[in-house]
Amino acid sequence: MRPQAVLVDLSDAPQGVWRGDELGEAGAATCPSGHPGLDAELPGGGWPLGALTEVLQPAAESPLWPLLLPALAQAAAVRGQPVALIGPPHEPFGPALAAGGLPMESLLWVRADAAPARLWACEQALRCAEVAAVLAWLPQARLGELRRLQLAAARHGALLFVCRPDAAAPSSSPARLRLRLQPQPDGQLDVHLLKRRGPPLARPMPMPGRGARLSGLLEATRPGRPAAPASPILPAGEGGATVVRLDLRRALRQDPRHALDRASVAA
Repeated sequence: MRPQAVLVDLSDAPQGVWRGDELGEAGAATCPSGHPGLDAELPGGGWPLGALTEVLQPAAESPLWPLLLPALAQAAAVRGQPVALIGPPHEPFGPALAAGGLPMESLLWVRADAAPARLWACEQALRCAEVAAVLAWLPQARLGELRRLQLAAARHGALLFVCRPDAAAPSSSPARLRLRLQPQPDGQLDVHLLKRRGPPLARPMPMPGRGARLSGLLEATRPGRPAAPASPILPAGEGGATVVRLDLRRALRQDPRHALDRASVAA
């Protein structure tokens, strides 16, 4: 005998029972994204604190900062603690980030090429009570490693973003929130909400993408010009992870007009 489907009326469900056709509450604290339209679609009205938010990109250099910079700047300002950037594809360009509200003294750039070193640095940053937020590029992270980061973020209550290639979209993830970014030829950035507590979002959300002047937000020099060596401020950790100091004067010396131009329009 085949079982029969049973329809349950949840219209009179007790308060606190989440229905799958409704946008759920975050269940924890959130941080506003700085984009009201996006906040309206995120459970709790913002990025989750103490949880993993996974950002999928077609390439590591794809537009990212217009989406995340407002929340990272707010987290650093409210908590008075630095933001850890782990394994970015380019040297963080401090003047432009500072113009967007994230001053250079609030940045910890962790330079690490090997996947184990990046993972180790990310876990250490999440365990540090003096870190306001973590943004890590972990293209090779596996499911078990992502779960470890999720647990570490939950203990600390930190804002955690992990960037991975969009080829990882079909795979399982413990992330509470999962996004896929799709740059458009006109400079617009489409944000697909792949995973949230609520009904699927039928259409991507259009966001301002990285403009021509902001295309170098993470680049310290023009293409073809070698960067001067940055100054490490901590010894290499496990697997060669190194925290590096950003130098405003060095960045300006490399290309004063280009640097000042980016700084003036980043806000």
